[in-house]
Amino acid sequence: MNYENDFRAAAAGRLPGPVRVKPDRDGPKDIAGCAISGICCTDGQRINGRDIVKSIELMHDRGNGLGGGFAAYGLYPEHADCYALHVMYDNPAAKATAEQFIGETFDIVYKDVIPTRHVPAIRNRPIFNRYFVQPRAAIREHYYEMTDDDIVVWAVMHVNVRIDGAFVFSSGKDCGVFKGVGYPEEIADFFCLEDYQAYTWTAHSRFPTNTTGWWGGAHPFGILDWTVVHNGEISSYGTNRRYLANFGYDCALHTDTEVIAYLFDLLVRKHKLPIEVACTAFAPPLWDVIERMPAKERQLAHAVRMTYAPALLNGPFSILVGFRGGMIALNDRIKLRPMTAASKGKRIYVASEEAAIRVICPQPDKVWQLPAGDPLLVKVDGITNEYVKSNKTDAEKSEQSKTLAGSA
Repeated sequence: MNYENDFRAAAAGRLPGPVRVKPDRDGPKDIAGCAISGICCTDGQRINGRDIVKSIELMHDRGNGLGGGFAAYGLYPEHADCYALHVMYDNPAAKATAEQFIGETFDIVYKDVIPTRHVPAIRNRPIFNRYFVQPRAAIREHYYEMTDDDIVVWAVMHVNVRIDGAFVFSSGKDCGVFKGVGYPEEIADFFCLEDYQAYTWTAHSRFPTNTTGWWGGAHPFGILDWTVVHNGEISSYGTNRRYLANFGYDCALHTDTEVIAYLFDLLVRKHKLPIEVACTAFAPPLWDVIERMPAKERQLAHAVRMTYAPALLNGPFSILVGFRGGMIALNDRIKLRPMTAASKGKRIYVASEEAAIRVICPQPDKVWQLPAGDPLLVKVDGITNEYVKSNKTDAEKSEQSKTLAGSA
């Protein structure tokens, strides 16, 4: 019921306003919104998964148990030069078909079962395997115009679209995704995340609104070493999906977060855009804001909006994007979803709620709210990524470094 007119009338002394009912905080709750959290150790220190689990578990009520997941970087130093394929299978027949294709496409350096433990809340689990691979010489020769990364993307699309009952949910180097149907703390227990070490961790708790909760539909979504966790809803999904199809990306999961991962791969890896420019395409300034910019900035913003209009992410969102060597945090252009950042020494924390940071870092050096549409790019010392570049000036980089260190 809309009480706005009643409130205005009561304020003018014409009639009593409606009774304000005290909310029943112990009764049924409408809980929704998803939760995201991330930790990046900029000195490259590898930490186990306990902190990220503790952080995302604090936001338990933002999800509903239909999806939880984690991404980790620096995960497989013993196979750092191999693509780590994490694959889930519905049945042994799908496993046999997919393994035949993987064996024909790649040299398998090592393969094993992804370790799991019994968790009563986890039901109807798929079969999980992982493969550390390199494209075969014959495949490289046959697809001579494609890079190794291109071959991996093509292979992932083939499995996910053409092999029924098989899904590659992680395909990068020295990184891995662990996800499924359940609360994130249950998924962490299921995949034994306390046994893994990584310099960057991201996490997600899901409250699906438009799609069913299933194992492949949980976050993070990834392609190569890009992984995305997302709180919000992308109403431009149809436009984004059709745009990506022009470049060979098949969106097999019908979820908005999947297109974000592919768009990062397309604009940053394939089109070689700096991170800030790619993020401007995803969350561009409004036209009236662009018209008030200085000439040089206006020219760039106008060109990006015109060229990459189908890549615009319309709707409320906050996202954390992991990549080999760092992490990106980005809000929509009017900040319709919460996201807080903090720093402590050489660690950067980002989460949907400040409490999720303070539960693992009680006294951060600095806490701040991320501005709308302006990406936070965090990079790990000593780890280079040829695709991830910044267009910030040295002075701007210095200022951001001061901010991250808590001295600004």
